[in-house]
Amino acid sequence: MKIFSNTFRLLEQGIDYSSAKQKVIANNIANVETPGYKAKSIQFKDTLNQELHKIEAYRTDQRHFEFSNQMRMPYKVVTNHNKSYMSNGNSVDIDQEMAEMAKNQIYYDALIEKLNGKFQSLKTVIKGGRTS
Repeated sequence: MKIFSNTFRLLEQGIDYSSAKQKVIANNIANVETPGYKAKSIQFKDTLNQELHKIEAYRTDQRHFEFSNQMRMPYKVVTNHNKSYMSNGNSVDIDQEMAEMAKNQIYYDALIEKLNGKFQSLKTVIKGGRTS
């Protein structure tokens, strides 16, 4: 019997992704004055598309697809060697990093809120529908 739905697994993976992204952004911000430092980012979309091509999914409709239970959200840290914003070769744009950090925080908060809602629903079910 499965107590937790796939939603818990997907929320966990989203939180893992957000956490990794936060670490990369914080590292970029910490190195904003480091000569020659190249900003890093989390690459997700291209890697996800590559992984989706490897999956055989059971589809009831041509427009649908299903993730396997073994799939982890694919992301990787990449360094952009093509840009430099400072004369010392540093490629960190502090304004962009701060904006990305704010967006990532909103994303993380939304995932946590959804996860809390799922646990609250489980709690209600365990109590037999009673809320107190």
